[in-house]
Amino acid sequence: MNKKVLLFLPQGFEAYEAAVFTDVMGWSRIKGGIPVDLITTGFHTEIKCTWNFRVRPEIPYDEIDAADYDALALPGGFSRAGFYADAFDERLLKLIRQFNREKKIIAAVCVAALPLGKSGILKNRNATTYDLMDNYRQKQLSEFGAYVVDDHLVVDENIITSTGPKTAIDVAFKLLELLTDVNNVKTVKGLMRFT
Repeated sequence: MNKKVLLFLPQGFEAYEAAVFTDVMGWSRIKGGIPVDLITTGFHTEIKCTWNFRVRPEIPYDEIDAADYDALALPGGFSRAGFYADAFDERLLKLIRQFNREKKIIAAVCVAALPLGKSGILKNRNATTYDLMDNYRQKQLSEFGAYVVDDHLVVDENIITSTGPKTAIDVAFKLLELLTDVNNVKTVKGLMRFT
């Protein structure tokens, strides 16, 4: 049976940070040794990304059953594009807590670590987030109780966090590795020309 990733798309998310998940999991599903399915959801029928690109999630949020998924993926986004209205919404925070309670993988790119922190699951755990602007976002993550690590990619048990858009592809490959295995990641990286 295929592994399944739920990709939550908040208003104002960065399209690139979401696209890495759709591409890496898509390559694994079609050409990799171990298939992984990815389903998108969000609170809105149409979502406007940070840079005005618009997308429509596959499944309405109210129809999601967390039990159907092995992992949750979250792209970061910009405050001025409305990112935190969705990212800090209690419905998402509740979903994050549920995935964590069940020890399912949660992969967050850039400031997507902040809803993880706000949900309470990073208290006394290692994590990172966007590290520029005088470390404003890292300070915010620390205020949520996380131990902020100055690395581009941080894995603490079932949680993956990173510092920015450049790291998004690394997060997607790490998620694929945790869902499948190292050999499958090598196969997918080779086919995608990450050699």
